[in-house]
Amino acid sequence: MTDAIQAALDAASSFIWGPFFLIPLLLLVGVYLTVRLRGLQFRVLFHALWLALVRRSEKDGAKGDISHYQALSTALAATVGVGNIAGAALAIGVGGPGALFWMWVTGLLGMATKYCEALLGVKYRRPDSKGEMSGGPMFYLRYGLAEKFGPGSAGAKLGVVLGFLFALFGALASFGIGNMTQANAVAGQLESTFNVPTWASGIAMVVLVGAVILGGIKSIGRFAAGVVPIMIIAYVVSAVLVLAVHVADIPAALALIVTDAFTGTAAVGGFAGSAFIIAMQQGMARGIFSNESGLGTGGIAAAAAKTKQPVRQAMVSMTQTFIDTIVVVTMTGLVIIVTGAWSSQAETGDGALMTNWAMTEAFGGISPALAPIGGYVVAISLMFFAFTTLVGWSYYGERCLDFLVGRAAVLPFRLVFVLVVYVGATSELSLAWTFSDVANGLMAVPNLIGLLVLGGVVVAETKKYFSDPDWKKPDLVDARNGD
Repeated sequence: MTDAIQAALDAASSFIWGPFFLIPLLLLVGVYLTVRLRGLQFRVLFHALWLALVRRSEKDGAKGDISHYQALSTALAATVGVGNIAGAALAIGVGGPGALFWMWVTGLLGMATKYCEALLGVKYRRPDSKGEMSGGPMFYLRYGLAEKFGPGSAGAKLGVVLGFLFALFGALASFGIGNMTQANAVAGQLESTFNVPTWASGIAMVVLVGAVILGGIKSIGRFAAGVVPIMIIAYVVSAVLVLAVHVADIPAALALIVTDAFTGTAAVGGFAGSAFIIAMQQGMARGIFSNESGLGTGGIAAAAAKTKQPVRQAMVSMTQTFIDTIVVVTMTGLVIIVTGAWSSQAETGDGALMTNWAMTEAFGGISPALAPIGGYVVAISLMFFAFTTLVGWSYYGERCLDFLVGRAAVLPFRLVFVLVVYVGATSELSLAWTFSDVANGLMAVPNLIGLLVLGGVVVAETKKYFSDPDWKKPDLVDARNGD
């Protein structure tokens, strides 16, 4: 029975994430939104980074539960995970250096997608029965389509169905990609690196996760804002040290990334070779898995932010994709390429081992005594990345279940979510991994429909915001408008 379920899930995952369904659909939606917004993600990137990382919050009076910065950190907590280390490395091991180029493509186009998700998430958000803000695809599908086509219309009814499906798939996915698989990754690293039994890791994570998520989004926001920047900076600095050791190899690596993206890679050593289509498929699939642009989760986190302007929060939210893919994934990819791990270690079939080997080799190049540090960097980064992903996804699942059942389901969900962490830490999860792939893909379909249908709303809101000549001075704009 288990084998039959696994086979069915494998077939579904292969179709959903194959080259003829979700990947081209996500790519085309990203291109479409980029064109409609006239490349907004490139034009206002530096201003968006200033809003997110320097200004960080709006003045008192803005509706929401957490600051711009906390909302961004929560989204980063959920997306900067195992995929940024193991997933990115494996994509390059299978698809060749050109896979990194296609990860860049998903990141750059995905910024427009994330912008739209966040804008709609804030515009159509609603307070729940306890006054906490809820938003995301389930809300803009239900209320946005009803607004566009009229209450009671076929379009409005379709929005209700699509909103329900997104929330259902999101709640299910939170236990897979957002819980068991992440807990399993943390426990596996603790066991292999520090000989900690998985049951002990499971108990520790149950306590720690419970301490964070039982307090709700304000507790999650504070945790994410404190931990996520430190873990990202620490990992990036470690990667920069590796690149400094191999600085002479960086120009050749960049050239290889671009040429390999369109030509594929000839067999080198133990590397079996890769065609153009494999590089593209691997890069796009892993890039989307990493930044989640198109899956709709960004709109859920954005809706919790204290903001007076959907466009403003949307700009902040799109920096999440930039940081996740253009910064963190790039660091992993370059480390894998300049050290040669992409070819010499590809046969392992394990992205974490590839990154571990690359870091160890590079730190050993500085001094043999420093070689073990490379392995510790990867192990500790994986643990923190996976743990924060677990915390971030708990909020996504909670909001989806709240939409489906109501606020009464929130506390039971949190308690069950915490207990399932132990199951994930101590179990074999081949079914859970494949199920997560399927659930993630199914989340994207209704969300992408919503983005396409409501693209005009996004464009109108964006034009209105940027028509103000003082849009770069948000405090002045708010004061003038009486906010």
